Amino acid sequence: MSRKNPKDSKNVEGHQLISIPEVATLEIKTDSLAFSLAGAALAVSYVLEGIALPQALSRVFVQSQVSPQAKGAIQDIAYRTMRQVGRVDALITLMTSKPPEPPVLYGLLCCALTLLITTENEAAPYDDFVVVDQAVNAAASSSHMIFAKGMVNAVLRRFLREKQELLPMVMKQAAARWNYPQWWVDQCKAAYPESWQQILSAADTQPPMTLRINISKISTESYLEQLQRQGILATQIGPCAIRLHQPVPVQFVPGFSEGLVSVQDAAAQLAAELLDLKDGQQVLDACAAPGGKTGHILELAKVDLLALEIDPKRLDKIHENLSRLGLFASIKEGDASWSNWWDGRQFDRILADVPCTASGVVRRHPDIRWLRRKTDAAQLAVTSSRILDNLWRMLKPGGKLLLVTCSIWPIESENQAKSFMERHSAIRLDAPGQLLPTSELNNEHDGLFYALFQKPEI
Repeated sequence: MSRKNPKDSKNVEGHQLISIPEVATLEIKTDSLAFSLAGAALAVSYVLEGIALPQALSRVFVQSQVSPQAKGAIQDIAYRTMRQVGRVDALITLMTSKPPEPPVLYGLLCCALTLLITTENEAAPYDDFVVVDQAVNAAASSSHMIFAKGMVNAVLRRFLREKQELLPMVMKQAAARWNYPQWWVDQCKAAYPESWQQILSAADTQPPMTLRINISKISTESYLEQLQRQGILATQIGPCAIRLHQPVPVQFVPGFSEGLVSVQDAAAQLAAELLDLKDGQQVLDACAAPGGKTGHILELAKVDLLALEIDPKRLDKIHENLSRLGLFASIKEGDASWSNWWDGRQFDRILADVPCTASGVVRRHPDIRWLRRKTDAAQLAVTSSRILDNLWRMLKPGGKLLLVTCSIWPIESENQAKSFMERHSAIRLDAPGQLLPTSELNNEHDGLFYALFQKPEI
């Protein structure tokens, strides 16, 4: 990218925030595309400074009164842009003499160009002339961008005039062709020489909305019938998993507030099933937030569950999820790589959903690819190894530990599993191993890794 690596920023948390009123004044209506472009541009600028997109959007939303409709539009544009950053960055570099400043101006060009680029399978969300007009309005209404409204107009109009020539030129660059950093493309090629293109393509599509049925309250068949009665089309893709043909706002998902269902990717739903749970077992869910797998464990068996989470800010999310489901677990703040929280009681089952680069879930979190560095996987693998070694001594002889990552990099997944097995003479049981992200119809899921181990009997 032409802008600096966000990880190199020395003032990520302390940089001055630009409020929505400064970016989009009363000269533009809050329900206009100009307002949405301004908000999305600000969110994108935060990401390029090193802030994750959900947190970036939250900052935008809390700085001004934004309607639910405007929030939805801002979020949609920001996520679209994160999936196209490689391409639009190359276009901006080609059409400008230097990276546009301030960052929000660069973000505005990224967002507007994203809306002007269409794929074979996707219609343009807005007419071209509307995007150009509203992008110029967004720049004109901002004290930070008003000086550049002419440049915004010129760049966007040039792209429309010359896109048949410009796009083929930038598509010769791997980062623009695939919308990933060059190192990511190279690493994927090395790890999966036969399927790297499908992996990159699948992870760059819109993710499906998959639900997990709480079978302790309702059967999958009964819930499907309930959806059918309400005119919501869905397909069963797992024992408790159904994919909605069209996403629905979570507040409109039948039975969600009553705990009949949860939103969870199909691959992530395998974790609780692989643990071979039985009533009365002592179970540890290490690194438990936000609590999706925690809830699934409790839906499948009446176990004594301890949910551990190092981040105190994320503990509330576990409480919220379990409260909605009507389930209970002991929830504790603690670092899974240390033992100062452990009372010495060994567990029958341990779910170790260890820290990783999240390279397998970029379809849902497209900003990850721009926030990660090439060295992150190796560093996180060291942390995860320390966690696994610590948890192993907390497992009863004959007990089972499930290693889970949402990564596609072997250093975090298969290599980690092999090294762990050798260090502890662990018995490796049958588990899926590396699941690669796929967008195949009725088989859509993220890229997760599973390795199941049993501790030898004494």
